[in-house]
Amino acid sequence: MSQSTSATGRFERFRNGGRMIAAMAKLHPRPFVIAVLGAALFAVFTVASSWVVRRVIDRVIIPRFEAGQVATATALGGLSLIIAVGLARSVAVVVRRVWATKTMWMVAETLTNDVVERLVRQPVPWHARRADGDLVARAGVDVDAAVGVMAPIPFGTGTIVMIVVAAVWMLITDLVLGAVAVAVFPVLMVVNLVYEKRVAHHYDEAQDHLGVLSAGVHESFEGVQLVKAYGAERRETDRLATVAGSLRDARVRAVRIRALFEAVLDVIPSLTNVGLVTVGALRLQQGAITVGELSSMVFLFTLLVFPLRVIGFVLAELPHAMAGWKRIRGVTDEPIEADPRHAVGRTADGSALEIDAVAFRYEGETPTGDGDGDGDGQVLRDVSMQVAPGQVVAVVGPTGSGKSTLVEIVAGLLSPSTGSLRRDQGATAIVFQEAFLFAGTVRHNLELADHYDDESLWASLEMAAAATFVRALPEQLDTVVGERGVSLSGGQRQRLALARALLRSPRLLILDDTTSALDPSTEAAVLANLRSSLADTTVLMVASRPSTIALADEVVYMAGGAIRARGRHRALMESETDYRLLVEAFETDRESSTAGAPA
Repeated sequence: MSQSTSATGRFERFRNGGRMIAAMAKLHPRPFVIAVLGAALFAVFTVASSWVVRRVIDRVIIPRFEAGQVATATALGGLSLIIAVGLARSVAVVVRRVWATKTMWMVAETLTNDVVERLVRQPVPWHARRADGDLVARAGVDVDAAVGVMAPIPFGTGTIVMIVVAAVWMLITDLVLGAVAVAVFPVLMVVNLVYEKRVAHHYDEAQDHLGVLSAGVHESFEGVQLVKAYGAERRETDRLATVAGSLRDARVRAVRIRALFEAVLDVIPSLTNVGLVTVGALRLQQGAITVGELSSMVFLFTLLVFPLRVIGFVLAELPHAMAGWKRIRGVTDEPIEADPRHAVGRTADGSALEIDAVAFRYEGETPTGDGDGDGDGQVLRDVSMQVAPGQVVAVVGPTGSGKSTLVEIVAGLLSPSTGSLRRDQGATAIVFQEAFLFAGTVRHNLELADHYDDESLWASLEMAAAATFVRALPEQLDTVVGERGVSLSGGQRQRLALARALLRSPRLLILDDTTSALDPSTEAAVLANLRSSLADTTVLMVASRPSTIALADEVVYMAGGAIRARGRHRALMESETDYRLLVEAFETDRESSTAGAPA
């Protein structure tokens, strides 16, 4: 029963490997077919070269020793054959290598693009459930692992052709010697199958460890400031060293098995050659074969040694490639989850925003920092509100009250668990508390995928109180800001992010505590510009500074994932004790902070 199951498992692995190769070859069939044809021609001309050796020995070399002379035409004919077959083999090798390598990298490019395209199409909640580093590995090291088998595959295919042609030729030349040579092929195949069975698990394990390591390194680099601030370098080093050690052990186990089987694959052809010479000498003594035929068989089998090793190499790469392929398909085959933006309806009565009985629950545990903290995962509870066009609404509440979740639902980044959301037909833009900038120029970070003239760019920078510092940059709009805007202060990054949103003239502007990194004077300038320049724009903002809250037409006070009160700031300060204590705490915290955030 176990042997049957094992055989079935091996067959299934080979079938899956064949499907993988076929799937990758279909991505770029033309270069793959050319590479295979080049390998097949190499196989045919390799067998032909042994026929040339036999012809030259029997018709040129032996007559020279026996008769003391040989016809010039015969000698020149033999030389011409050697040159012609040698050139043909060389051309076939070049064709196979060039087009096989081209196939490998073209497939790698396509797979990388497919993975990236699938990743960017998945909505935010899908990404929130996965480690960034592991996803990066799917588009990098996993693709490299998967395509690594595509370069040797044409040679391996040509080797099969070579084995078949060589076997037929050797059996026709001499049945006994041919049987000795052909008998070794099944032995080599069995050795390769045993090897593939032993090593597959270790390659799967190594690839999984590599994904975990990539995720860990990415996380560690992302949190480098936190690691440094808390002196956790040793902990992070030990954590990553443990994963790296597991990766090393899995790879060492695979290499150890590979080294053993490669040694066996080296010995078998050598012993076969000894057998061919021994049996051939007896057949020669019996007059059954000529010296040329024996020499050509030994020569051919010697030429077959390396191609036979290629089959072993392909089988060695196959588990590694399948491990990478499985992880790639884990991304590309996963259905695209529903985009929360598609669930957002359109207002019909002139309102800018309508939220009706919205509730939200995160999958699994409640994320730290946004939820009511009762442990049931419910972040928002029966939230309803209506906002008129051009109105400025401030969402205020303690940590974990659901403010950020609410604005992310309004922005279309999350789908409500229950309830409905309707927005105005116009554009919507959101500016997060932590501003993200790409490693390109100021212009690139403002435009993203769109194109705007310089006048529009500077106008948005003026509204965000960012024009002055941008003009002071070495290349102004074309200054490279570095990865995540590392060359800029926190306040400068936030103002660029705000300018990026304002550039799109949104009908609904969502600010998630956007001015938190600005000093009070810069914040006041930004808010004044927004008031004067965005009269027709509806603004929904999460706010924690009293100066920001006071500018709102209406304040929505949230606690425990629900709206507790609504009204003007001054009225809520008088009527809601919890709200007043919270705002006073905000003010006390601001005054007791150090010099404040940089502008």
